[in-house]
Amino acid sequence: MTLNKFYVDNIIKTALMEDINYCDVTTDYLIPENQIGEGRLMSKADGIVCGVDVAARVFTMLDEGIEIEIIRHDGESVKYGDDIMKLKGKTAVLLKGERTALNLIQHMSGIATAANKYVKIVEGTNASIADTRKTLPGLRPLQKYAVMCGGAKNHRYNLSDAAMLKDNHIDAAGGITAAVTKLRSKVGHMTKIEVETRNLDELREALAVGADIIMLDNMSPELMKQAVEITDGKALLEASGGITEETLRAVAESGVDIISVGGLTHSVRAFDISMYIK
Repeated sequence: MTLNKFYVDNIIKTALMEDINYCDVTTDYLIPENQIGEGRLMSKADGIVCGVDVAARVFTMLDEGIEIEIIRHDGESVKYGDDIMKLKGKTAVLLKGERTALNLIQHMSGIATAANKYVKIVEGTNASIADTRKTLPGLRPLQKYAVMCGGAKNHRYNLSDAAMLKDNHIDAAGGITAAVTKLRSKVGHMTKIEVETRNLDELREALAVGADIIMLDNMSPELMKQAVEITDGKALLEASGGITEETLRAVAESGVDIISVGGLTHSVRAFDISMYIK
């Protein structure tokens, strides 16, 4: 997966405008314009790094003359004390770009690290880990890219990717059968239909009407095992809702195909990375 450069540049421009506004009072008044400095980004935890090129782009947008040596690439493991990137150029540029670069790489590395941890927990089962649409406005591509760098998979990017009938859609349309039947008559052959179910009766109805994917919403691992037996491979099963690190393995061992975790993007802890300048 490759991030769109125009999208990345727009994100960085917005962040820099928000942070610098029209000047950096501290740096502009304190540091001589032509003073040269060296900087390095160092990992202060163990995990998966992500957003290295994005962080580097922050500095080259401020000054194309910045020299950058990338030591660790997206998706690679890092340990406490590992250098991720080295920079050389105007000290003022290093100082002005520091916070924006760290904000982005820390957030993306936090997501990649969490995703990788979840993937390792379900190793040896049939289940794959996926994200959700519970992302920060404007940052979805960065966040979903980070999920993939951690070894997990992406759910749909937006509402145009697939038809997904949540409980409110189903209630508004008059039930699972009515909703799927109406959608099937209108969507193209490339569009899959997923149905959210809250119990085994709804699961059976979704199977009967030919749903491609069935979400098991907030079901216990024991109930999921029954759902797997009833489904018998007729549809993909996605477990979602209230799944934590502690319950993840039990959910995976129920036999579901996909486990979607909103926490990978909406409440992930930033990965600890520091920048040192001399």
